[in-house]
Amino acid sequence: MSGTWSGEPAAPTDADPRRWWGLVVIALAQLMVVLDATIVNIALPSAQRDLGMSDGNRQWVITAYTLAFGGLLLLGGRVADLVGRKRTFVVGLIGFAAASAFGGAATTPAMLFGARALQGVFAALLAPSALSLLSTTFSDPRERAKAFGIYGTLAASGAAAGFIVGGVLTEYLNWRWCLYVNIPFAVAAVIGACTLLHDRPGHGDARLDVPGVLLGCGGLVALVYGFGEAQPRGWSDPLVLALFAVAVVLLTAFVWWQTRAPMPLLPLHIIRDRNRAGCMVTMMLAVIGMFGMFLFMTYYLQVVLAYSPLMTGLAFLPMTASILTGSTQISARLLPRVGPRMLMVPGMLLASGGMVILTQMTVDSAYASEILPALILMGLGMGLTFMPVFSTATAGVAPRDSGVTSATVNTSQQIGGSIGTALLNTIATGTSASYIASHLTDPTRRAQVVREGIVHGYTVAIWVAAGIMLLAALAAGLMVTAKAPKHDAPADDPVPEPVA
Repeated sequence: MSGTWSGEPAAPTDADPRRWWGLVVIALAQLMVVLDATIVNIALPSAQRDLGMSDGNRQWVITAYTLAFGGLLLLGGRVADLVGRKRTFVVGLIGFAAASAFGGAATTPAMLFGARALQGVFAALLAPSALSLLSTTFSDPRERAKAFGIYGTLAASGAAAGFIVGGVLTEYLNWRWCLYVNIPFAVAAVIGACTLLHDRPGHGDARLDVPGVLLGCGGLVALVYGFGEAQPRGWSDPLVLALFAVAVVLLTAFVWWQTRAPMPLLPLHIIRDRNRAGCMVTMMLAVIGMFGMFLFMTYYLQVVLAYSPLMTGLAFLPMTASILTGSTQISARLLPRVGPRMLMVPGMLLASGGMVILTQMTVDSAYASEILPALILMGLGMGLTFMPVFSTATAGVAPRDSGVTSATVNTSQQIGGSIGTALLNTIATGTSASYIASHLTDPTRRAQVVREGIVHGYTVAIWVAAGIMLLAALAAGLMVTAKAPKHDAPADDPVPEPVA
């Protein structure tokens, strides 16, 4: 192409040969955040015994993190836009490492809960700045596809990898190392960020939309908190219903205010875009099903099939490998040539098919013939889907909005995970209780009936997850109409004007 583009350049590092090392830094930070969402799950029983947590309070080790993370992501994205993405990225890394050290040294449950909440706060700064740094570093469609393939792989497979790492650390060291392990990750990423990453200055002349922060973040916190409390309290509990009502009121007020705010927290043109909205809906629905599957398969393998924590983690390895294959070897190669929905729709259909296979599992299913094929199908489906979702949702955004756009994508992922865990676990628990009550006619068979009831509850919930995956495929097919990236202008540019 002859000539140059007037206006702001696509990215200051387009010709920087070190940009791929910059991707390593961004990927390392993203892996740390995603791993931490699940790595503590396997360590939770040991931490509960060590710190004397009650059964009712132990869920706060998970909920405190997701609540702060999901509720504050929009704020983190806008802060990244205002003060600079690299600066926000480094602050998020340092804070996350400090919170991890604090949690690893916890001597009381409250200390651990507080540390997990602080991790969520700094993750809310870190995640959107990482994604927006990626989107502004790689603007060439082919390079962008490859970079987002790697990023999407980490986002999709990090949860499974968390189970593996958590199993190894818990079995051979102790649960505290599931938190301490973040410190070397963060130190390496800070050093790499300071030497390898480049960024445009923040927009210091802009002001933070304080009413938007209070309404939007408050509404998301209420929503995530409501789904978190629905599991132990039940969906009809007055507190749960009140939290949902507050969330609806605050989020409705947030949307109304964003149409009138002089400098809105979330410019509504970001979510009015059909392709971007379709990607976010697809992401949320996909993660609802995925998080539910991780929850049930972890308990199925450990409780029903009596796998050790380490063996449970290793059982997820084929799924992680298939996610990597689907993302980097299929999606990244095809996205420059085909529209994103041509990858997202088949991806969600494959994932749904894997879920349907899992609905056939019993109390004595064989892993190799009945579980493994389902995990491989789901992994391929997630790999096919997540990479074009991240790439398409952040493409074509003005540089000053890249942080909040990235935060919105991550918010849809966290909210989907919270909804999936609460909704599907409630379905599984209720169905299991009904099955056991109706089939427990012979007291001598109690243990067997309980095991059958647990698996029955899982399969019913997985049927629901399979249906949700089909809805994700439908959303991608109807809403995402973008062409292959090679037909579009480079991402992150304002509409360019060629000059001689």
